Order: sequence, then C-alpha cells, then structure tokens
Amino acid sequence: QVQLVESGGGLVQAGGSLRLSCAASGRTFSSYAVGWFRQAPGKEREFVAVITRSADSTYYADSVKGRFTISRDNAKKTVYLQMNSLKPEDTAVYYCAADFLGRGTSRRNEYDYWGQGTQVTVSS
Repeated sequence: QVQLVESGGGLVQAGGSLRLSCAASGRTFSSYAVGWFRQAPGKEREFVAVITRSADSTYYADSVKGRFTISRDNAKKTVYLQMNSLKPEDTAVYYCAADFLGRGTSRRNEYDYWGQGTQVTVSS
C-alpha cells in the first residue's frame, strides 16, 4: 500500500512558477513510477507527466512540454513537478499517482494509488 500527499499548490499570476511535491510513504518508493495528472472543473482528469522508478525516463503531455519538469528524490521519497510559464489553462487540481508496474504510462486507469490533490490557480 502507498500513501501519497501533494503540496505546493496555490494562486499564481500567468507567467509565474510553482513547484508541486508528492510525498510518499508505505511501499518502497523506488519500486514504482509516479505520474502527475490534473483535473479542471467540468473536465476529465488528464495526464501531465510521469517519471520511471529510477528516473531514467520522463514523459510529458504536449500541453506542458518545455514548461513543466518532473523529477524525483528517492532518498526523500518525493516527486516534484516544477511548473514554469504558467497559463490560465493550467488551472486545475493536480494529483500524483503510483504505478506499481513502473511502466511510465499516461493512462490513468493503470495507476494503483492516488493522492488527494492540490489546487493550482493561474490568474490572467
């Protein structure tokens, strides 16, 4: 079992930056991939980024490529999402999730555990 807790959300102006954190406990952290997803009001939850177990691979949604960076610190059991050049359309609740098979997948139904989310609001 895994517990995931997101933090770092908040209100920021367009063009600004935020860094989200996903702190994990439970199962050995380095044994699973971690993804970030987001859900805006009235929309489906969508893939943002994923990082594999040993951080040897990362993948991004086209909408955030070049602006967001995912990283992990296995010693601190934490995954980060650095978000730069934020846009109003990035406004959403951001969730991290654990994929025990470590596939680096963008499919949300292939993730095993989810955090509760953190709100990111970008004002224009």
